[in-house]
Amino acid sequence: MGLEADCTVRYAKKSAAGQARLEEKELYFRATAGDLQLKIPFAEMKSAEAKRGVLTVKWPGGVAEFALGAAAEKWALKIRYPRGRMEKLGITAESVVSVLGIDDKSFWKELEGRASQVSDGRPAKGSDFILVGVQEQSELKQLRSLLKSIKPAGAIWVVWRKGQPQMKEDHVRAAALAVGLVDVKVMSFSDTLSALKLMIPRARRSV
Repeated sequence: MGLEADCTVRYAKKSAAGQARLEEKELYFRATAGDLQLKIPFAEMKSAEAKRGVLTVKWPGGVAEFALGAAAEKWALKIRYPRGRMEKLGITAESVVSVLGIDDKSFWKELEGRASQVSDGRPAKGSDFILVGVQEQSELKQLRSLLKSIKPAGAIWVVWRKGQPQMKEDHVRAAALAVGLVDVKVMSFSDTLSALKLMIPRARRSV
Protein backbone atom coordinates (compact mmCIF):
# COMPACT_ATOMS: atom_id res chain seq x y z
CA MET A 1 0.00 0.00 0.00
CA GLY A 2 2.77 2.40 0.95
CA LEU A 3 0.64 5.19 2.48
CA GLU A 4 2.43 7.56 4.82
CA ALA A 5 1.26 10.50 6.90
CA ASP A 6 2.46 12.76 9.67
CA CYS A 7 -0.10 12.65 12.45
CA THR A 8 -0.76 12.52 16.17
CA VAL A 9 -1.57 9.22 17.85
CA ARG A 10 -3.30 8.56 21.16
CA TYR A 11 -2.53 5.18 22.70
CA ALA A 12 -2.41 3.82 26.26
CA LYS A 13 -2.96 7.28 27.80
CA LYS A 14 -0.11 8.68 25.70
CA SER A 15 -0.22 11.17 22.86
CA ALA A 16 2.61 11.69 20.39
CA ALA A 17 3.27 13.26 17.01
CA GLY A 18 5.10 11.20 14.43
CA GLN A 19 4.77 9.29 11.18
CA ALA A 20 2.23 6.58 10.43
CA ARG A 21 2.77 4.11 7.59
CA LEU A 22 0.26 1.70 6.08
CA GLU A 23 1.87 -1.32 4.43
CA GLU A 24 0.32 -4.40 2.84
CA LYS A 25 -0.23 -6.29 6.07
CA GLU A 26 0.60 -3.93 8.91
CA LEU A 27 0.07 -0.43 10.29
CA TYR A 28 3.14 1.27 11.75
CA PHE A 29 3.70 4.38 13.84
CA ARG A 30 6.92 5.94 15.14
CA ALA A 31 6.91 9.04 17.32
CA THR A 32 9.13 11.95 16.33
CA ALA A 33 10.14 12.33 19.98
CA GLY A 34 9.70 9.82 22.77
CA ASP A 35 9.44 6.06 22.71
CA LEU A 36 5.94 5.48 21.32
CA GLN A 37 6.09 2.94 18.50
CA LEU A 38 3.31 0.75 17.14
CA LYS A 39 3.25 -2.20 14.77
CA ILE A 40 -0.28 -3.53 14.28
CA PRO A 41 -0.81 -6.50 11.92
CA PHE A 42 -4.07 -6.44 9.97
CA ALA A 43 -4.68 -10.05 11.02
CA GLU A 44 -4.89 -8.96 14.68
CA MET A 45 -7.20 -5.98 14.16
CA LYS A 46 -10.70 -6.30 15.55
CA SER A 47 -11.89 -3.10 13.86
CA ALA A 48 -10.69 -0.04 11.94
CA GLU A 49 -13.13 2.85 11.84
CA ALA A 50 -12.85 6.46 10.67
CA LYS A 51 -14.86 9.29 12.20
CA ARG A 52 -14.28 13.05 12.09
CA GLY A 53 -10.78 12.65 10.70
CA VAL A 54 -9.64 10.08 13.26
CA LEU A 55 -8.81 6.45 12.45
CA THR A 56 -9.53 4.25 15.47
CA VAL A 57 -7.94 0.80 15.46
CA LYS A 58 -8.77 -1.89 18.01
CA TRP A 59 -6.64 -5.02 18.49
CA PRO A 60 -5.59 -7.20 21.44
CA GLY A 61 -2.88 -4.68 22.26
CA GLY A 62 -5.42 -1.95 22.92
CA VAL A 63 -6.98 0.98 21.07
CA ALA A 64 -5.05 3.53 19.04
CA GLU A 65 -6.41 6.74 17.54
CA PHE A 66 -4.65 8.20 14.48
CA ALA A 67 -5.53 11.85 13.70
CA LEU A 68 -5.23 11.63 9.91
CA GLY A 69 -7.75 14.26 8.88
CA ALA A 70 -9.41 13.75 5.50
CA ALA A 71 -7.26 10.65 4.82
CA ALA A 72 -8.72 8.68 7.75
CA GLU A 73 -11.57 7.13 5.73
CA LYS A 74 -9.21 6.05 2.94
CA TRP A 75 -6.90 4.33 5.42
CA ALA A 76 -9.82 2.58 7.11
CA LEU A 77 -11.10 1.22 3.79
CA LYS A 78 -7.68 -0.05 2.77
CA ILE A 79 -7.35 -1.87 6.08
CA ARG A 80 -10.81 -3.42 5.90
CA TYR A 81 -10.68 -4.30 2.21
CA PRO A 82 -7.06 -5.04 1.25
CA ARG A 83 -6.47 -5.89 -2.40
CA GLY A 84 -5.59 -9.50 -3.19
CA ARG A 85 -2.51 -10.63 -5.10
CA MET A 86 -4.33 -11.01 -8.42
CA GLU A 87 -5.64 -7.44 -8.19
CA LYS A 88 -2.15 -6.13 -7.41
CA LEU A 89 -0.74 -8.00 -10.40
CA GLY A 90 -3.53 -6.64 -12.60
CA ILE A 91 -4.72 -10.09 -13.68
CA THR A 92 -8.39 -10.39 -14.66
CA ALA A 93 -10.57 -13.20 -15.99
CA GLU A 94 -9.82 -12.04 -19.56
CA SER A 95 -6.02 -11.93 -19.11
CA VAL A 96 -3.70 -14.17 -21.13
CA VAL A 97 -1.04 -15.17 -18.60
CA SER A 98 2.26 -17.02 -19.02
CA VAL A 99 4.20 -18.31 -16.01
CA LEU A 100 7.81 -19.48 -16.01
CA GLY A 101 9.79 -20.75 -13.05
CA ILE A 102 7.38 -19.92 -10.23
CA ASP A 103 6.62 -22.79 -7.84
CA ASP A 104 4.18 -21.27 -5.38
CA LYS A 105 1.13 -23.43 -4.69
CA SER A 106 -0.98 -20.62 -3.24
CA PHE A 107 -0.22 -18.42 -6.26
CA TRP A 108 -1.21 -21.16 -8.70
CA LYS A 109 -4.45 -21.78 -6.84
CA GLU A 110 -5.32 -18.07 -7.02
CA LEU A 111 -4.33 -17.85 -10.69
CA GLU A 112 -6.33 -20.87 -11.79
CA GLY A 113 -9.40 -19.40 -10.14
CA ARG A 114 -8.85 -16.05 -11.82
CA ALA A 115 -7.47 -16.22 -15.38
CA SER A 116 -9.02 -18.38 -18.10
CA GLN A 117 -5.89 -18.59 -20.31
CA VAL A 118 -2.71 -19.68 -18.56
CA SER A 119 0.48 -21.02 -20.14
CA ASP A 120 2.89 -22.89 -17.86
CA GLY A 121 6.58 -23.18 -18.71
CA ARG A 122 6.70 -21.29 -22.00
CA PRO A 123 5.47 -17.83 -23.01
CA ALA A 124 2.28 -17.62 -25.06
CA LYS A 125 2.29 -15.17 -27.95
CA GLY A 126 0.16 -12.13 -27.15
CA SER A 127 0.38 -12.50 -23.38
CA ASP A 128 -1.08 -9.75 -21.24
CA PHE A 129 1.24 -10.78 -18.44
CA ILE A 130 4.36 -12.91 -18.22
CA LEU A 131 5.48 -13.83 -14.71
CA VAL A 132 9.02 -15.17 -14.56
CA GLY A 133 10.88 -16.40 -11.50
CA VAL A 134 14.63 -15.81 -11.40
CA GLN A 135 17.39 -16.70 -8.96
CA GLU A 136 20.52 -15.41 -10.67
CA GLN A 137 21.30 -12.26 -12.67
CA SER A 138 22.21 -14.39 -15.70
CA GLU A 139 18.56 -15.46 -15.95
CA LEU A 140 17.55 -11.87 -16.67
CA LYS A 141 18.95 -12.27 -20.21
CA GLN A 142 15.65 -13.93 -21.16
CA LEU A 143 13.85 -10.60 -20.88
CA ARG A 144 14.83 -9.81 -24.46
CA SER A 145 13.05 -12.87 -25.83
CA LEU A 146 10.09 -12.60 -23.43
CA LEU A 147 9.52 -9.06 -24.64
CA LYS A 148 8.45 -10.49 -28.01
CA SER A 149 5.58 -12.44 -26.43
CA ILE A 150 3.72 -9.64 -24.61
CA LYS A 151 1.10 -7.33 -26.09
CA PRO A 152 2.18 -3.69 -26.62
CA ALA A 153 0.48 -2.72 -23.34
CA GLY A 154 1.36 -6.01 -21.66
CA ALA A 155 3.77 -6.50 -18.78
CA ILE A 156 6.49 -8.79 -17.52
CA TRP A 157 6.58 -9.40 -13.78
CA VAL A 158 10.02 -10.52 -12.60
CA VAL A 159 9.84 -12.44 -9.33
CA TRP A 160 12.84 -13.13 -7.08
CA ARG A 161 13.57 -14.19 -3.52
CA LYS A 162 13.88 -11.47 -0.91
CA GLY A 163 17.12 -10.85 0.92
CA GLN A 164 19.43 -12.46 -1.65
CA PRO A 165 22.55 -10.38 -2.41
CA GLN A 166 22.97 -11.94 -5.86
CA MET A 167 19.53 -10.76 -6.95
CA LYS A 168 18.12 -7.35 -6.07
CA GLU A 169 15.63 -4.87 -7.47
CA ASP A 170 18.42 -2.79 -9.00
CA HIS A 171 19.68 -5.81 -10.96
CA VAL A 172 16.23 -6.36 -12.46
CA ARG A 173 15.82 -2.68 -13.28
CA ALA A 174 19.20 -2.50 -15.05
CA ALA A 175 18.48 -5.60 -17.12
CA ALA A 176 15.08 -4.18 -18.08
CA LEU A 177 16.54 -0.88 -19.27
CA ALA A 178 19.09 -2.76 -21.36
CA VAL A 179 16.31 -4.30 -23.47
CA GLY A 180 14.09 -1.21 -23.63
CA LEU A 181 11.71 -1.91 -20.74
CA VAL A 182 10.88 0.36 -17.81
CA ASP A 183 9.83 -0.57 -14.28
CA VAL A 184 6.47 0.80 -13.21
CA LYS A 185 5.62 -0.98 -9.96
CA VAL A 186 7.18 -3.08 -7.22
CA MET A 187 5.22 -5.35 -4.88
CA SER A 188 5.62 -8.02 -2.26
CA PHE A 189 4.64 -11.16 -4.19
CA SER A 190 4.63 -13.26 -0.99
CA ASP A 191 6.34 -13.38 2.38
CA THR A 192 9.52 -14.60 0.69
CA LEU A 193 9.29 -13.18 -2.85
CA SER A 194 9.40 -9.69 -4.39
CA ALA A 195 8.18 -8.71 -7.86
CA LEU A 196 8.90 -5.85 -10.27
CA LYS A 197 6.55 -4.93 -13.14
CA LEU A 198 8.20 -4.10 -16.46
CA MET A 199 6.52 -2.54 -19.50
CA ILE A 200 7.33 -1.11 -22.92
CA PRO A 201 7.45 2.72 -22.71
CA ARG A 202 4.25 4.28 -24.10
CA ALA A 203 6.15 6.15 -26.81
CA ARG A 204 7.50 2.87 -28.20
CA ARG A 205 4.32 0.81 -28.18
CA SER A 206 2.95 -0.24 -31.54
CA VAL A 207 -0.77 -0.85 -32.02
